[in-house]
Amino acid sequence: MVEDPRNRPGHILVGKSTAYQYLTLALGNRHGLITGATGTGKTVSLQVLAEGFSNAGTAVFAADIKGDLAGLAMAGEGKPPLVQRAKDIGLDYVPDRFPVVFWDVFGEQGHPIRASLSEMGPLLVSRLLELNDTQEGVLNIAFRIADEQGLLLLDLKDLRALLSYLSDHASELTTKYGNIAPATIGTIQRQLLVLENQGALKFFGEPALDIQDFIRTDRDGRGMVNILAADKLMRSPRLYATFLLWMLSELFETLPEVGDLEQPKLVFFFDEAHLLFDNAPKSLMTAIEQVVRLIRSKGVGVYFVTQNPLDVPDVVLGQLGNRVQHALRAFTPRDQKAVKAAADTFRPNPQFETATLITQLGVGEALVSMLEGKGTPQIVERTLIAPPGSRVGPLSPQERSSIVADSSLRGKYDTEIDRESAFEILGQRNSADRGRIVPSSPAPGSGAQPAQSEGGLLEGLGHIFGDSTSASNAKGRQRMSTGESILRSVAQSAARSVGTQITRAILRGVLGGLTGR
Repeated sequence: MVEDPRNRPGHILVGKSTAYQYLTLALGNRHGLITGATGTGKTVSLQVLAEGFSNAGTAVFAADIKGDLAGLAMAGEGKPPLVQRAKDIGLDYVPDRFPVVFWDVFGEQGHPIRASLSEMGPLLVSRLLELNDTQEGVLNIAFRIADEQGLLLLDLKDLRALLSYLSDHASELTTKYGNIAPATIGTIQRQLLVLENQGALKFFGEPALDIQDFIRTDRDGRGMVNILAADKLMRSPRLYATFLLWMLSELFETLPEVGDLEQPKLVFFFDEAHLLFDNAPKSLMTAIEQVVRLIRSKGVGVYFVTQNPLDVPDVVLGQLGNRVQHALRAFTPRDQKAVKAAADTFRPNPQFETATLITQLGVGEALVSMLEGKGTPQIVERTLIAPPGSRVGPLSPQERSSIVADSSLRGKYDTEIDRESAFEILGQRNSADRGRIVPSSPAPGSGAQPAQSEGGLLEGLGHIFGDSTSASNAKGRQRMSTGESILRSVAQSAARSVGTQITRAILRGVLGGLTGR
């Protein structure tokens, strides 16, 4: 009996050229790239890889831009093109379904995902608000004062209250922290209003996401496939990109060093990857590069999905070892440059001209080059991508609702918590406190702790540059398991806020060095 090529231990079947093409699980944390023009099969390639990782016990996170990836939750329907493709590569078509958890920033098509402003930190919040250097400087002052005053920054109303406080006391604060112009405060307030209009009110708050909820397996040992409903989120591209970048930084900060495992703990698919890099300031680009380079030692693989390989900066592109290149069009000079750039990144195959073939690939075909051996890229091969076993296409609202209702996470994130934070504390300050900065004592039983501007990436940069104080603080931070209890959710969020002023000063020193301030 001929062994099914899908059952090769330690490998994921990608497709077939002159031989079967595989992704080696032990090299799955070396990151990857899926590119190609619209309609050439990128989503199906992503789906095939997601299925393979899940079958191997690796958790998956993917943003679902068009709703198609939701089909992973349902068995395939054996459509004739998929059955024929399986036959063409010597396989029987086998329908299959996978354990899926749906997430949604807006809480409409899945479990809500929230983060506190303190966790996101001033660098990412500045990116989200599209602030210039001067405005970002004032925002850093705001976060610094929140740290010193024990003011939790959980949601946008907290930041609004803090900015109003800065504006009211600008003359006193300028002496200690630097210039705080009312006009600058006004600009930041207006940008906050724009952000609110984009729906960000639902994202900032508590209970905050426990990143460990992404890294789970089902009873059969399959990795959970976490799918973010991003069709509505994509109407605010900056919010989408910053949100996913925050998630990467949280993974980097939270997960321990594990080196190279037999397979990744989690694979993170970043669709519409160009949005991450568009107009990103140098400091943010540096942080992205470092996180992508080092997060593999945390057992995480990052796979960028985009139309054009030129969308990904060279410093990041060079770190993406597993490649699937679908067809590109060469109608414009930029298109032609993209084709050449894509061809030049592959190890040449003497059987064909790579740049020419990229423009001739059919739907479902791709040029594939995966890492092999000690991490060297394979010779590029023209490959017919294997058909996914799950449904290719969206779910009905009823199917999605049923899966969400049956989820083991049901109830954990559904109820928003609004505990005492900067908005309430500043509102309670009496007139005697209004003219000076006075350390405030948290109300008994409030659980309030000094707000730490972790920001994920900033914490990560502390590790990157050898900041032993920051590293110790990250290792010592305990994130409690919350279960179904709202009380535990509060405790988890409180634990996230714990930190020291020494760590914050070091992290800001690192950031200042990056930005030239």
